[in-house]
Formats: sequence, C-alpha cells, structure tokens
Amino acid sequence: MIIDCHGHYTTTPAGVGEYRDKQKAQVAKDPAFVGEKGKVIVSDDEIRDSIVKNQLRLQQERGTDLTIFSPRASWMGHHIGNEYTSQYWTEHQNDLIRRVCDLFPENFAPVAQLPQSPGVDPGKSVAEIVRTVEEMGFIGINLNPDPSGGYWQDKSLADRSFYPIYEKMCEYDIPAMIHVSAACNDCFHTTGSHYLGADTTGFQQLMMSDVFKDFPELKIIIPHGGGAVPYHWGRFRGMAQDQGFDLAERVLNNIYFDTCVYHQRGIDLLLDIIPTKNILFASEMIGAVRGIDPESGHYFDDTKRYIDNNTALSAEQKQAVFEGNARRVFSRLKSSRLKA
Repeated sequence: MIIDCHGHYTTTPAGVGEYRDKQKAQVAKDPAFVGEKGKVIVSDDEIRDSIVKNQLRLQQERGTDLTIFSPRASWMGHHIGNEYTSQYWTEHQNDLIRRVCDLFPENFAPVAQLPQSPGVDPGKSVAEIVRTVEEMGFIGINLNPDPSGGYWQDKSLADRSFYPIYEKMCEYDIPAMIHVSAACNDCFHTTGSHYLGADTTGFQQLMMSDVFKDFPELKIIIPHGGGAVPYHWGRFRGMAQDQGFDLAERVLNNIYFDTCVYHQRGIDLLLDIIPTKNILFASEMIGAVRGIDPESGHYFDDTKRYIDNNTALSAEQKQAVFEGNARRVFSRLKSSRLKA
C-alpha cells in the first residue's frame, strides 16, 4: 500500500463557499458577530462528484491507495472574523471531511482543522480535538503556527499556551502537521513564501524549545519537505551545537518531513539528508502546483515517481517511506474508518 500523508479537499461543493461568503459578510458588518453554526447544504452526490473527478481519479492514475485527508489549508482562514467564526467554520470543515471518508472509506482517512484565531488561547482548540478524535475517528490534526495569516502576532509553538494541545495529542497518540493558512499580508505569497517560511519557522521554534523534553512522545510533521530545513541542515546543526545540544537527538525522535517537493533533485536531497525513518510520502495532491513540468513531461506534484526514481534508497527503505512510517506516525489509522 502507498499512503499519501498530505492531501487537501480542494474541490469543495458550492454550498461550502456560500456558507463562508455569508460568514465573511456578517463579520464585515460587525467584527464581533457571534451568530450560530447553522448548516452547510451539500448532498452526498455533490461530494461524490467532487471527489471522483479529482482526488480519487488522481489516486488511481498515479498509483496511490490511501490519502490522509484534511481541509484545504488556504481555506482554513483562521485570520477571518473572530473565534466564533472560526469555530463554526472549522466544525463544518471537519464534518465534511468525515463525510468524504465515510463515502470513500478505503481511499481517505480524516485529519482535523482546529478553530484557531489570532489572540485566542490555543488551548480552546482542545474541544475540537476531542470531538474529532473521540466522536469522529480522526487520526491527526493541522496546527497553524500563525493564525494571523502572515503577521506572526501570536505566541511561538514553544509557548506553554500550546501545551494543552500537545498534552491531548500525546494522550490520543496523534500527530500534528504544522500548516499555515492563506496569507493576508501582501509581503507573502500564500503557497510559496508563506507556506515554506512557516515550515522553517515552526521547525526553528520547536528545535530551540523544551517542547520535546516536556513531551517526548509528541509527533510533529513539517510539510513541503521541511521548507528550508534539509537544505540548511548544517546551519541548524551548527546553531544547535552553539546552544549546547545535538540537533538529531533534539528533533529526530519527534519531527517528520513529508515529500511534497516538486523535482527529483529536491527529493534526492531530502532523502539524502534526513533519515528514512523521518520521511513520510506525500504529494499535497491537489496542491500548490497543478501543471506539467516541461523538463520531465510529468505533473510537478506526481511525487511518487521521484521516490521510485531515487537510486540511493533500498526497496525496504522506499516501502518505509511509502507506508511503514505513516502507519507508525498515524497510529490511529485503523480506527479512522467508522463505517468501513
């Protein structure tokens, strides 16, 4: 089996956008608007249509079996409205992800969005972790290190305000993927500088902290190949040495990197620098780049072929990247299929 650890619901039915547009209009009139959760009107047939024509089709064409599925990252929109806006929107997104996984239980497993908002205690997100894991069979979460959308106004991931989330993650044995949402700061491009910069920033915050000393079982995934981390591993290793600790000992029992890197040499670098046990196969499909690479003739985000074409890893190591590591990190994977 080949498990894709980073997939988004990027082809959501019209009713979802209509709900969000109404929310935006309400908070534009009154930033303190509370409202209520309300309903998102989407039929099962609409969900099937959106999935079969997109994610499922690409799964079958590219030879993967199971996608660990989360809401569209740029649509998490934690910077929009207030904590109630985010709470209701997040609950609907997670409800929709659960419906997808119920309709296609052999192809998708659910990962939750959290209802984060700028200036709001991260610990308030714990209730949604409980709901999605205990009641809905989710196997992981997305954790946004910058809910302000590119202004970095809140506490670092090292701050103790995140500890209630880490405690619940360890209790449930679930990982968190560090993933920002859309950039509302014009200095950043959402899927370019904002995503990759946040990956690097999240890693830096955690490596310089006591988080993994306090939570030795915590599991963190840094997407997009780790941003700048593998390329600058020597810099981070040297900084760790200057601070009196060993980088590998500090992070490699807790941090994992995915393979959302869109060219062969980038993947080869990742596989050469980072131990195999710390790498999870992922495509980001359907992700930030959807075109064909003229140098290869294949889609940029068809990342399976980069692993297949790597000449350094053994067959056993490639199987660990494709499946074994994901099963270890997402230990609740079997229990995610509520209706299977």
